Amino acid sequence: MNIGIVGLGYWGPNLVRNFAALDAVEGVLCWDQDPARLATVVRQYPKTRAVGSLEELLRSDCAGVAVVTPISFHHPIGMEVLRRGKHLLVEKPIAASVREAEELVAEAARRSLVLMVDHTFLYTGAVRHMREVMEQGGIGEVYYVDSVRVNLGLFQHDVNVVWDLAPHDVSIMTHLLGRGPVAVSAVGVGHLNTMEDVAYLTLHFEGNVIGHLHVNWLAPVKVRRMLIGGSQKMIVYDDTEPSEKVKVYDRGVSIVSREGIYRTLVEYRTGDMSAPKLDTTEALALVTRDFLRAMQGGGPPLCDGTAGLDVVRVLEAADRSMRSGGALVRMDRP
Repeated sequence: MNIGIVGLGYWGPNLVRNFAALDAVEGVLCWDQDPARLATVVRQYPKTRAVGSLEELLRSDCAGVAVVTPISFHHPIGMEVLRRGKHLLVEKPIAASVREAEELVAEAARRSLVLMVDHTFLYTGAVRHMREVMEQGGIGEVYYVDSVRVNLGLFQHDVNVVWDLAPHDVSIMTHLLGRGPVAVSAVGVGHLNTMEDVAYLTLHFEGNVIGHLHVNWLAPVKVRRMLIGGSQKMIVYDDTEPSEKVKVYDRGVSIVSREGIYRTLVEYRTGDMSAPKLDTTEALALVTRDFLRAMQGGGPPLCDGTAGLDVVRVLEAADRSMRSGGALVRMDRP
């Protein structure tokens, strides 16, 4: 089959490279508004061909199209892809609003087409291992998930820092917990323009689980760290670590009562740390394989349109909370 790629900025060439490496892909048709960028990518990778316009790509025999553009174009281009009867892979987040995301999901369902969102981190060996450990009860009852994703830039011109960075951690958090939050609160500040460049999000989940996200474009260092606290064990996930990205700590606290002592006592437990060996397969390679598998009738992808919509619900709720001074926003039920 042939695959189309719309947009060859920062992330698009990575998708071109991974699709071109698949045996099932005969050709990769590419289009970008910048002719020089388009020519450079086509020269670099085999099985690629440039097309002169978006319309030419949509008229082609591509079975599926990846839209890797600024967020404001996800909905209009994505809807046109689906209307032409082609399967759709969209860069995160799926769309710029809940309404737009719902329209994409509905259109894909109406035409029985695959709609997938490229939340790449869900395919990393680290997140897959953490999901397996938590599903098996390896850390006990989950208490909290705390995430920090900060760096100096890259500033986006069409979205704030929440829509740029938080989709990664929202998707990871909800994927690991197996459910979305019931309420969201957020505060943020914009220092260089009207859009927030520093923000803090709090996600409230059923079962007394709390999630916290710190996203920031103005940090002096790059930090990609997540802490997961459980009743039995705790996990530290540091994506900047070259090898030991996941560390599982046999540490925690327990409440005890002893005969003759009327006050509750807290005991601290400190055990071993383990750093499991993780699958090092490139996550984006698994994304492209999953898209093709779904296109070939192998079942829905790991991150389908509904999962992408759920992430946008959280982002939109965070925006509403920031506009209300951090007020708690209850999540609307679909």
